[in-house]
Amino acid sequence: MVNIQNLNFNYSKHLVFKDISLTLKAGKIYGLLGQNGVGKTTLLKIMSGLLKPKSGSCTIMGYNPFDRNPGFLQELFFIPEDFVGPDIIVNDFARLRGQFYPNYDTNKFSRLMTDFEVKGNSKFTQLSFGQQKKAIIAFALSTNTKLILLDEPSNGLDIPSKSQLRKVISQASTEESCIVISTHQVRDLENLIDPIIILDKNAVLLNESIENISKELSFSFSNTPANDALYCEATLGGYLVVQRNTTNQESKVNIEALFNAVLINKQEIREIFNSK
Repeated sequence: MVNIQNLNFNYSKHLVFKDISLTLKAGKIYGLLGQNGVGKTTLLKIMSGLLKPKSGSCTIMGYNPFDRNPGFLQELFFIPEDFVGPDIIVNDFARLRGQFYPNYDTNKFSRLMTDFEVKGNSKFTQLSFGQQKKAIIAFALSTNTKLILLDEPSNGLDIPSKSQLRKVISQASTEESCIVISTHQVRDLENLIDPIIILDKNAVLLNESIENISKELSFSFSNTPANDALYCEATLGGYLVVQRNTTNQESKVNIEALFNAVLINKQEIREIFNSK
């Protein structure tokens, strides 16, 4: 689906990516994590063809995204973080824009709008920011494109809407589609995203499935701190501990703790997962 090889990118003198390689497969919902400024949005823009790599390659479904080939564009939908809807009725927007996507499903759009509790007979400009975001996400999923890129989709959503978001994305995912969600709100999407990609300055620190992470790392609670912990966080009930998995017993991955453990132990994490 997505094949990035030895990619380099910079804004003027600011280096963002240095010789990174990354492969993304169909049938997955990827979580793209990283601290502010490491290039999450930049990577999505490169994948969507809005930015051109300085060197290296990014190919998606056999296309060079920056060529903006119509065959590529009809299989891509990208929602930026700060989406602002046009001054048009939502249903009219979906009907007109849906013509550009061969697999657009108007019944699916209506169903998702109902799930999101958003009225399609209103103009975008009459909706709150959260409602606008839910409407465009409903449309994106209804296009049934093979690649959907979502930049911070849970921003601006209230707690019930975040639950709705997890539900509709999970139900809309197919074996033919690849969904990439850039987020720093990992708790909002913790039971949805898999595999996990963690970016660092100029590099990819981790690109692993939840299954592989659970095989290599142990997530547990303890009454006392662990001396050999990769990460240890005090909680009301004791300590949340991330360690190497030496017992071969899989545990539930805490993505927020994983993120902190990876940032603190970059080289050790590389060694753990590169030695598999």
